[in-house]
Amino acid sequence: MLVALAATSMVALAFLIPLAIVVKNAAYTRALSEAEKQANALTPALVITRRPQEIRQAIRSTRYGGQQRLAVHLASPAGTYGTSHITAQDLEQAQRLARAATVERPDGVAYLQPLATSDSGIAIVEAFVPHEELTHGVVGTWWVLAGVAVGLVAGSVLVADRLGARAVKATRALAEGARRMGQGDMSARVPVKGPPEVAEVGKAFNAMAERVRHLLASEREVVADLSHRLRTPLTALLLDADALGQGSSADRVRTAVQGLEREIGEIIRAARSGLRPSESTTDATDVVRDRLAFWSALADDQERPWTVRGADRPAHVPIARTELSAALDAVLGNVFRYTPEGTRFAVTLVHQADLVALVVEDAGPGIADSARAVRRGASGGGSTGLGLDIARRAAEATGGSLRVDRGPLGGARVQLRLRRV
Repeated sequence: MLVALAATSMVALAFLIPLAIVVKNAAYTRALSEAEKQANALTPALVITRRPQEIRQAIRSTRYGGQQRLAVHLASPAGTYGTSHITAQDLEQAQRLARAATVERPDGVAYLQPLATSDSGIAIVEAFVPHEELTHGVVGTWWVLAGVAVGLVAGSVLVADRLGARAVKATRALAEGARRMGQGDMSARVPVKGPPEVAEVGKAFNAMAERVRHLLASEREVVADLSHRLRTPLTALLLDADALGQGSSADRVRTAVQGLEREIGEIIRAARSGLRPSESTTDATDVVRDRLAFWSALADDQERPWTVRGADRPAHVPIARTELSAALDAVLGNVFRYTPEGTRFAVTLVHQADLVALVVEDAGPGIADSARAVRRGASGGGSTGLGLDIARRAAEATGGSLRVDRGPLGGARVQLRLRRV
């Protein structure tokens, strides 16, 4: 609509301005033609007579004469008859030129017509045209032209709107389908309609959505099947743990196996649920205390000093407890896996107005390439390279971020910046 408005407005102006000038000039020419006609009406009288009374009678018999806009200037000593609107200098110049001319006056235009009389003198007939007649009908015509231009512009905008509505409607439907699909609705499809290009995009979008749905469904089934197949060796491992009898080591093994069983169950449920967004809320402080209670036994066995700070008040974040636990386990697992026994580590919760920073740092050798460490599948230590990527995705799921650098203890520092609920 804006493009049509701009284009048609420029076209209308391109025609309207010259037409307005033509109308004004036509009115001016028409008024002077009438003045010339009124002046020529005195020619017969001036040719046959020089009597003042008859000249005045001839002047009064015309329309301009009746309106006191007509005058006759005879050569001296006869003088001027009628109502004159010019100066003596204007009259002298007209007699010297001896041809038709116009004289601009403050209140109008005087048309001067020279006429050779029978006694070889030159008479000047003056017909005065006021400004009102010079522009008579001009303003009204301009309003008509402006109305026509506005009507044409409005009509073109309306036509452009109707032509564009079809494309806009199809594009909005495409955007709505993309938004629904981005929110996890794999059944989102768009109507294939609109201009050919938009219809082609809609057709391609539907094909892509169907392909993505099949791929995700297949991936979920594979993950669920693999996880379910792990239950068989896990059951055997649980029976072997029961056979260990009593003791702290046996209890720790049984606890680990039970935790592994829970994690496999969560993986199966997550795979079955697809891409539906989670609405869970978790207290990060509670997760930190729980996971540190789990890892503290191994830390004591390896004689690792550790500290926890900031776990004295709740910090609710929009993420499932299992996902946050997996992220923290991945980071703590890296500490135990890649630092020597006896290496100190610390876990800190930094509470801010809109986020909670979960910081894990150690006194180990640190991470040489922090950017490579957070890439999925990239590892410099022979692992799967998924640990920090799991932590990164957990942080980003809350609207936060993951940062890896070197901390005050001298080793690696991993910060999970989690947005608060």
